[in-house]
Amino acid sequence: MAIDAWLFEQHGQGQSPPTLRFYTWSPVALSLGYHQRHYPKHWQQLRWQGQPIDCVRRPTGGRAVLHQGDLTYAVITGGLSGNRRQGYEYVCKFLITGWQRLGLSLAYGQARRSYGQTPNCFATATGADLVTPTGLKLIGSAQRRDRDRVLQHGSMRLRPDPALFQQVFQETVVPAPALGALPLQQQQIVEVLTTAAADHFNADFFVQPLTAAEIEQALSRRGPGEWSVNAKH
Repeated sequence: MAIDAWLFEQHGQGQSPPTLRFYTWSPVALSLGYHQRHYPKHWQQLRWQGQPIDCVRRPTGGRAVLHQGDLTYAVITGGLSGNRRQGYEYVCKFLITGWQRLGLSLAYGQARRSYGQTPNCFATATGADLVTPTGLKLIGSAQRRDRDRVLQHGSMRLRPDPALFQQVFQETVVPAPALGALPLQQQQIVEVLTTAAADHFNADFFVQPLTAAEIEQALSRRGPGEWSVNAKH
């Protein structure tokens, strides 16, 4: 996610084009919202498959996301008008279209009063999130805005491990029944969503891997504790 933030800065300086990214996490990690300061103490000792689970801080808001069995997307673009809600709706349209093509209808969630009372992003859905017809949250998204520029990234919860989810959030993960009926591979999801984004943004996407120097520059721009979480609660 440090790369997302770096690309956002580069785009604002005219040094990087609008960008669409998809990625997964290795090793497993928890990402906290930029302003999320309180979380359970046991998160500092989490382990999975013999490895510690790191807590990192996103450059965007929201609650904690467990990055295991999920697919993360990021959109960096400019020229947006309107308020934050309209910005979410503009960016999320390609996700709705893409998942519709994959056989799953999604709609916007509705914010509940309990949202700020849980550290778990997927415990409740806001108007920035996308839910299945049964109300199950499939995609949680967060934004960072600077005038007409936006960084929006989010997590698509595809195949979470129930035991790990229970360990982290002390909650039972509810799988999306519709996903079990769809024989989808991750690469297929990425390809369909990329095509939907090209249609929606009227753009031609081409793959441009980051160089080692660019990755080093993206990581070196982090301030102390900006993306890693210290032991305070």
